[in-house]
Amino acid sequence: MNFDSFWANILATIVGGISLAFLFFYTREKLFPIPDITGKWHLEMVTVNTDYNPYSDMVLRYVIMIWREGNNIKGSAEKIYENSSTGEREFVGKNRTRATLEGYIEKNYFGKDRIFLHSVENGHGRESTNFYDLLITSNSNMIGAFSSMVANQDGTVTCKRESF
Repeated sequence: MNFDSFWANILATIVGGISLAFLFFYTREKLFPIPDITGKWHLEMVTVNTDYNPYSDMVLRYVIMIWREGNNIKGSAEKIYENSSTGEREFVGKNRTRATLEGYIEKNYFGKDRIFLHSVENGHGRESTNFYDLLITSNSNMIGAFSSMVANQDGTVTCKRESF
């Protein structure tokens, strides 16, 4: 091996490495981008299991605002609707309870992306915590499950851009 071929091999390796890195970056950013979930969403929770029977089959609806910082998610929510054993009611103005949201997006290259959200709601009387595991099915729909510390509830969640 002579001195000229040594430098040619080094240069070819560097150019090949840079090209490969650019190809991976381009593929990740353009072909498999992080989903754009920033904005207003409508979330519906349906209780399937609970330790407190009056909450069985309860439906709660929220309007949530989400923003994304990389893979991290932050946001806020307001409860707007409840249908439970005590009746059906909509919440307006000061009667709405507010919640803060935090979570992240799990990017899956060979499947649908997932979102994990933790919600702390300042409810009437006490603070409550919910955890959501959502599967992004399209740019305007997510489905999944929730778990709540209120009466040990869990159930299904639907999240979409349009109102219910």
